[in-house]
Order: sequence, then C-alpha cells, then structure tokens
Amino acid sequence: MSEELTAQLLSIIQKQFPLTKHPYLEIAQMLDIEEKEVLEILQKQKDQAIIRQISPIFDTKKLGYSSSLVAFMIDEDKIDQAVEVINSHPGISHNYERDHDFNIWFTLAVAPDSKLGLEKTVELLAQKTGAKDAIILPTLKMFKIAVKLNTTGKDAKKEKITKRKFKDIILTPLHHDVILHTQYDLPIVHEPFGDVVKKLDISYETLFKTLNELQEAGLMRRFAAILNHRKAGFNANAMVVWDVDPSKGEEIGKKAAEFSAVSHCYLRPKYDNWPYNLFTMVHGKTTDETNSIIESIASEIEHRSKRPLYSTREFKKVRIKYYTPEFEAWENQITGEVS
Repeated sequence: MSEELTAQLLSIIQKQFPLTKHPYLEIAQMLDIEEKEVLEILQKQKDQAIIRQISPIFDTKKLGYSSSLVAFMIDEDKIDQAVEVINSHPGISHNYERDHDFNIWFTLAVAPDSKLGLEKTVELLAQKTGAKDAIILPTLKMFKIAVKLNTTGKDAKKEKITKRKFKDIILTPLHHDVILHTQYDLPIVHEPFGDVVKKLDISYETLFKTLNELQEAGLMRRFAAILNHRKAGFNANAMVVWDVDPSKGEEIGKKAAEFSAVSHCYLRPKYDNWPYNLFTMVHGKTTDETNSIIESIASEIEHRSKRPLYSTREFKKVRIKYYTPEFEAWENQITGEVS
C-alpha cells in the first residue's frame, strides 16, 4: 500500500464521507481500486489511531447547547488533579495545556435544559480545580471551522470561504433519533450504516435523507473523519491569538480564515487580563512550518500583536454525545458536592 494512496484516502474522508449504503465502495470507485484495499488501509489507520473517528460533525449551538472556549490558570502541581475534574464534565470536547500563564484551555458545552448554565458551570469548575483565574471566551463571530489536514501536501495555500445558506427545519423525533444513533464512530466495513437502520427500523433512503436535511439546515456541518493531528504527522499545532481592531475584526477574520492551514477562526471578547480577540488554529508538521504559516498570515492581516500558544499536552479530544443523560447526572453530582 502506497503512502500516496493512504494520503488520498485520508484527504477524501476528511472532506465529506459518502452517505450511501456502501460508502467505502464508492470511495474505491473514485480512486479506481478495490473496496477491500480501501477497507484495509483505513482500518490500519484506525488501528494506529491516526483516524480518531468517522461520524457526523454537529453544530453544538444549533442543537441548543450553550458553549464556549474557557481558559484556567492552574498551579503546575495541581494540573493533573484539575484536569480530572474538568474532563469529568460530558460537555468537555477538547482540553489542552498551552504555554501561557493561562495554561489549561478547554471547550465546554452545557445542555439546553441545564439548570446551572454555562457561567455557573465554569464557576463551579474553577472552584473545584482551585483555578487562580479564569476567562470565558465565547464565539462572537465564526469565520471557519473545518479540520482538514493537508495529508497529500497538494492543497492550495489559500481557499475561498463561502457563506452557506441554511434551510429552516423543525426537528422531529426522527431527527433526534438519527442524531442520537449516528453520533458514534462508524465501523470500517462493507455496510457501515447497517446497525443504525436496524436499530431505528428505517430504510437507508430515510436515514440519508434525514442526515442531508440536518446538513442543509446547518445542524450537521458534515459527515467526515477527524484525524489525530500528531499521529498523522502534524506535530506543531498552535492556537494563535491576535490583538486586532474590533471595528475591523470581521474583515481581518475573513482574511485569516482563507489560509488552508487555519482550521478554526473566531472573534472572541477581550478582557483586562486578556488583550487578544482573534483566534486561529494553525496546523503544521514542524514548528518551523507552523511559524512560517503564522508569519505569512501576519504579513497579510492588520494586527497590534500576536502570540502563538502551542499545545504541550492533550488531555481530551472527543465528540460530545448529544441527547444523553450524562449532562444532568454530572450537574446533580457537582451541586451535591458543593451544597
């Protein structure tokens, strides 16, 4: 099996996984190879933890969940204990240590029926972890969210970012059931959606029609694979924070988002203890490559200052499981502990 073919397959499944009865066969036909070869290559990538998961990527906020990026300032000797507390919350999808006084960075989502809400949840987590300081950094404007690592090395330096138009949708029990049952990792087999259609007692046509409705409404961004950055060779991943003029934030953010190596690009609030409001995630295979990309962006966008925050440790990176009882159970437990 060639490295080039593996890179092609990883590139394809990151962009939009085929929503068909036999998706791996369709991918094989794209590349004029046998389905067996596709299954073998992708299973090997899964076994090596290069592929984290193949599943829908849902929009947390469109599903009614409140979410935000949060940063804590934790004493070095208390990090492991603090991480255990933070990661116990079912709405923590990402949690990293970064090279800054604000050293613990995580994304938090709380359920639509949360009794605590986002800010009270952060307050309780800060209390339980002994955080010396905390900042909540919600999204004010999202320009891009699409982790598609350049595995082939052939992607253009820049890409056009087009604003999608979404259809209105009224969620039915079927939509909820499809979200609940498809959000788990898809197996790498000839007929991977077989268990889902059996559990839901629906046809393939109904399943894919429902998933497409969710995508057209923006509740599902896409159905795709997410790779383990480091395992895939992208070892230098920096969250670059920029101090930009808020009055020009939208114009500057759009320009930064055009860089293909930028997977996430947001405007967030500033605080007295946090002067940065534009956030870009930049992925490179080496620190030199990532720094070169950062300097390319810096040469094209107007900014007062910038700081790359490299992740030194990854504590958690998972997909949130929606419509599950774990959220309520966590809140009941934490409020019981602090009452």
